[in-house]
Amino acid sequence: MSRTTLSDLGDARMSDDGEQSTDPARGLRQVLPWIALVIAAGAGALLSVGAFLGLYVRPTSDDWCALWKTRDLGVFGITSDFYLTQNGRVTNALLTGLLYSDGMRGPKLLPAFLVVALGSGLFLLARATLRALRLPFPAAAVAAAVLVLEALLFFAGTRAYQVLLWAPATISHTLPSVLGVWAVLSAVWAARSRRRWARGSAVGTAALLGTAAGMLSEPFVAMSGLVAAAAGVLCLPRFGRTRDRFASTWCAAWCLGLVIGLVLLTTSPGARWRRAQQPKEPLTLSGAGETVRDWYRIWETIGGQWAYVGALAAGVLLGLAVVLSSRGPRDGDVRADGEDAGAGRSSGGTFRVAVLVLPLPLIVLGSLVAAYGLRSGYGPTGWTYARTWTSFVVPFLLALCGYGAWLGYRLGRGLPSPAAAGDASGSGAPSSPPGVRAARLAALVATGAVAVASTVALVPEVRALTTQTVARSLAWDRQDARIRAEVAAGRSEVTYRPLHIGVLAEPFFTKVYEKDWAARCTAGYYGVDRINPS
Repeated sequence: MSRTTLSDLGDARMSDDGEQSTDPARGLRQVLPWIALVIAAGAGALLSVGAFLGLYVRPTSDDWCALWKTRDLGVFGITSDFYLTQNGRVTNALLTGLLYSDGMRGPKLLPAFLVVALGSGLFLLARATLRALRLPFPAAAVAAAVLVLEALLFFAGTRAYQVLLWAPATISHTLPSVLGVWAVLSAVWAARSRRRWARGSAVGTAALLGTAAGMLSEPFVAMSGLVAAAAGVLCLPRFGRTRDRFASTWCAAWCLGLVIGLVLLTTSPGARWRRAQQPKEPLTLSGAGETVRDWYRIWETIGGQWAYVGALAAGVLLGLAVVLSSRGPRDGDVRADGEDAGAGRSSGGTFRVAVLVLPLPLIVLGSLVAAYGLRSGYGPTGWTYARTWTSFVVPFLLALCGYGAWLGYRLGRGLPSPAAAGDASGSGAPSSPPGVRAARLAALVATGAVAVASTVALVPEVRALTTQTVARSLAWDRQDARIRAEVAAGRSEVTYRPLHIGVLAEPFFTKVYEKDWAARCTAGYYGVDRINPS
């Protein structure tokens, strides 16, 4: 009977013939699902609070304009208004009209929809990815990773209210990422069907959705276009990773749709009017330098939030869970990158390097384009509009999780399999040194602690968001009841006290009433000639 060390987690078990055999990974295999469930429960609780807060959302900033225009002009009227006089974002306007067609009910339910739609989409996408790589699907670990990513996206930034609860921003910058995830899922399902009509429909749908996205959010156009173009090139059959051109055709259709939508947007009367308000200066060397500095400030702000490390830690736990969920030898059908054992080494190695390396330059380039657009559209302070960062923060978090999963898979493969442990104990064959196993175990325990800590670090932000949102809703309801009573009594002018939240504009943000669009939209919402400071 072989000896059992402390680094084996005390994982001694009796075989059928009464002898002990050791499995160094058995204890970890038993504990890891519970760690994942704890992480998932914590992140899920934060997301539940965020979704519930949607019920306490009240109008502010662009809400005022969207509410009265949808009420007075209708869905197609506000869509025409956006195209002709505002910014040309037809899809944005159409979704705005649909969302506000029943007053604030739509904006109140939107946060819950975003949490559920994004989370379920990422969960299904992870399942499809693992299935394509012929790897097991550890549901608890996948759920934990998805919920951590969502919690970090919605609460780790500097504008949590705008990213989750403020409908004008979520329509423009959060919803496009949800659209992109489900568009990719539709392509995956069509590819599995092997039916020509399903694939043709998926390609046509990609072109239509791309066109819609092109008239919805310019930062998302840049980021998703870069990712789709890179994926389309990698999926060409000549590189040996795909059997046909469906994936590349789908990516090309998506990019074509983005171009069509962007052209329709930029040539619209509304976009021309908006550009006339702040004419773009020719790109010079100094202007390029300012853009780079803005880009650096953006990533300095993102990098200052250590909680984003939780995405990497959740990925490590996911990669480890995939290994521990495997049955049989881990060096058989699938290697660390999911490549078939019989595939060519040269093409597989090139593909692995491309998949590992490409996300970083694509995110850098996409965020740089976004920084340039923000400076062009909003001036030197444009980079502070953190709600627009979502288009590249989502792939950034996915990349962190992906790198973590790859690292966790590699770490997990270093643990002896149950069969190998039994052979070593029965035949005296060498196994991993106790010090190596202990160090690996300590690293994995630390990773779980980081994932938990990153979730806990978001609690103060969620608490503050809850307090501010609920307190404002109560004050807003009291003021709204008073104003409506005055309007019912025949008043043509009413007083209004600004109720600021989420670093958003409220009436009287400027001293000149004619330039105070927020005040004029609020007056239009209440149906009065003018509102005055309370």
